[in-house]
Amino acid sequence: MTEAEPAQTNRGTPLKGLRVLELGHFIAAPFATRIMADLGAEIIKVEPPGEGDPARGWGLAVDGKSIWWSVHGRGKASVTVDLKSAEGREIILSLVETVDAVVENFRPGQLERWGLGPAEIAARNPRCILVRVSGYGQDGPYRDKVAFGVIGEAMGGIRHLTAYPPGVSDMPPVRTGVSLADSVAAIYAAFGLMTAVYERDVVGTGKGRVVDVALYESIFSLMEGCLPEFGKLGVVRQPTGSTLPTNAPSNAYPTADGKWIIIAGNSDRIFIRLMDLIGRKDLAADPHMATNWGRVEHAAELDAAIGQWTRQHAAAKVQDLLTENEIPGAPIYTIADIVADPQYTARGMVREVADPVHGPLLHPGVLPRFDGVAADPPAPGPALGADTERVLSSLAGYTAEKIKALKSKGVI
Repeated sequence: MTEAEPAQTNRGTPLKGLRVLELGHFIAAPFATRIMADLGAEIIKVEPPGEGDPARGWGLAVDGKSIWWSVHGRGKASVTVDLKSAEGREIILSLVETVDAVVENFRPGQLERWGLGPAEIAARNPRCILVRVSGYGQDGPYRDKVAFGVIGEAMGGIRHLTAYPPGVSDMPPVRTGVSLADSVAAIYAAFGLMTAVYERDVVGTGKGRVVDVALYESIFSLMEGCLPEFGKLGVVRQPTGSTLPTNAPSNAYPTADGKWIIIAGNSDRIFIRLMDLIGRKDLAADPHMATNWGRVEHAAELDAAIGQWTRQHAAAKVQDLLTENEIPGAPIYTIADIVADPQYTARGMVREVADPVHGPLLHPGVLPRFDGVAADPPAPGPALGADTERVLSSLAGYTAEKIKALKSKGVI
């Protein structure tokens, strides 16, 4: 860790009082509720007895326990319920009566088959908001197709663009390294939930909504001008590798220590400073380089000149020189670089927490910030079923005897 002073922190809870029932698994729905848990919402996560969310077994593990789960499940109460059983269905509907919203990401129609669909939820709690995340949405010809995040990324358009330009390589377009579609859909799910809360409680309808989020549509929403450009000009945007085809110079450049650094010298004044820094005032004086469009036409020449300069220095030295000359630039960080960076520390974005299973662990900070204060992350992901008895007793009104009977049947 660095010696930078950590940001002022507290357990900011702007969503305190919001109660959400999560019927989620894997990534999308659990990430949506994690976002809300970070901001103080009460999240009741329902998991299958004995199995739990498959994400509990994802990523690297210590003694068979997932490290990622500490973050993925943080701030939540874990309740085990067999959703396939009649008694489990009644438990869920009893909890529905006490919550503001339900978030789920099963295949379309699955909740209805269990008797937990929108009609049943509305009958028990007309104010309850139901947020549904799925591969293709709740209707349309692809509704029933199986999908994961990578499928949403392929169909949504991003995978086509995460490649080298045509003719440069015959390797397939690469994924982004994380489940981007799941994460983007989760953000839309959380935003949709809060929009429905605003309509219900502030606009004053007093009624719940069904929020429908599709993985492929969430990615499609990121496609900038691709659609209008195609509709008007018939242009299909193509991958451009590490370049920014409408601005130059802007690319990733190699350094003497084997790293890559992004440099964006694409405004007129910044371009002049950059050419001065790398000792190429002749390029700055070239009338062909006076405008961005002219520089775009000569991008390869500019990239070669900048790359020749960056190869002479280590990435940290390049960054220092760019900063001194007010030129936008940054090395491409690994997670080790992130942990060592004073900016992350100063804003409370790399935090050490005490996990009951793993001991000290690093967690990402809470987003967004409110009033300039970095909130403390909530408690790490709970053990499977750790809160079953408390939640069923306090919210559903189940007696100790009834809870014991349900346990013996394997319902919880």
